[in-house]
Amino acid sequence: MMQNERIKYMRMPTELKKLHENTHIHGITCSETDDSLNFSHLIAIIPGPKGTPYEDGKFKINIQVLESYPFRPPAFTFLTPVFHPNVDTSGKICMSLLRIPPSGTYNPAVTLEAVLLSIQLLLATPNADDPIRVDAADLYKSNRQEYNRTARELTKKHCAPVEK
Repeated sequence: MMQNERIKYMRMPTELKKLHENTHIHGITCSETDDSLNFSHLIAIIPGPKGTPYEDGKFKINIQVLESYPFRPPAFTFLTPVFHPNVDTSGKICMSLLRIPPSGTYNPAVTLEAVLLSIQLLLATPNADDPIRVDAADLYKSNRQEYNRTARELTKKHCAPVEK
């Protein structure tokens, strides 16, 4: 086993435990898939932030964790369709925290929980000036009411509802 992989196996149980302990605060859950016993494939569920067009949905996110973790960020992809300037139609997320420098801000001290909270925050505060989905960014900038209606509609159509 390589040194990086050893670090990953030591760190992942602690990170998942901490995230689980804080679920009552942020509502985010994360667990291994049935076919993954080596922390390489996780599924997270992020509730949409209150006061946003996403608030009534739970968003499923696929997480691929390579052996190079924590020195390289995992790959996070929305499995639930979402209308958002920083998420493309295949679920890819455009966020500097998911890229290493010089183009990004990821560093090994960043935890899974921190990234998942940042993704939840991104839902609430899109960065329409650095979009991966131009149509959503243009609508967000030009007609916020229509953007919110479209995002809310897609959330209702594709998300598991949040229990109230």
